[in-house]
Amino acid sequence: MRASAYLGDLGGLAARRRLAVLDLRGTGDSEAPGDPATYRCDRQVEDVEALRKHLGLEQLDLLGHSAGASLAVLYAARYPGRLRRLVLVTPSPRAVGFPLPVGERRRIMARRAGAPWFESAAAAYDAIVAKKATSADWAAVAPMYYGRWDAAARHHHATESVQRNGAAARVYNSEGAFEPEATLAALAEVRVPVLVLTGELDWIASPVVATEFAALFPDGRVVVLPEAAHYPWLDDAPAFVSAVAGFLA
Repeated sequence: MRASAYLGDLGGLAARRRLAVLDLRGTGDSEAPGDPATYRCDRQVEDVEALRKHLGLEQLDLLGHSAGASLAVLYAARYPGRLRRLVLVTPSPRAVGFPLPVGERRRIMARRAGAPWFESAAAAYDAIVAKKATSADWAAVAPMYYGRWDAAARHHHATESVQRNGAAARVYNSEGAFEPEATLAALAEVRVPVLVLTGELDWIASPVVATEFAALFPDGRVVVLPEAAHYPWLDDAPAFVSAVAGFLA
């Protein structure tokens, strides 16, 4: 539930493909709904279908990132015939019920040991696991989402506070949003090519999660970008665009 401006031009993908980028309800240029309960992920699937109709497309190539990939997955489950290809970038595993064990997260985090921010981030993650995290703790783990904690990453992270609808985000993944068993059964019937792309340093959609995710589809495949994390189009734009544009072509 963050304004789509955070995606930028997806590392230059806009030069290779025409992008129609959707601001979800209550974010960016989209109005807040009269009923806040409709922020829930499953309640927004029809918004994606409405966009397809508005664009006059019989089928579309659909890309979703992180929690947005949950929406893309639910759309694929409901409207498989409307897809040409599906791209899931560092997808949240909530919609399909794949938890990423704490031990696996710590293993990925440990690869960043030696970074000047690592000790603070590791301590903050302990607080998150214990459900005692403060806003300072969440700020401390921010570098973990990026392959490089450089000026571009800092700027990207700084925009989150003004782009994210916190109230909507709390509803998006709320109870009732996902029915993993039904979704898993539906995805097994999605016959279009599916690309699951992640970064080797991503502690949200790790390569293990990405591989399991791709296996849910009859024609699923995985790309893992070296030294990239949760925003791979920022970490390695050329590799990201090459992988996605090549797949869509």
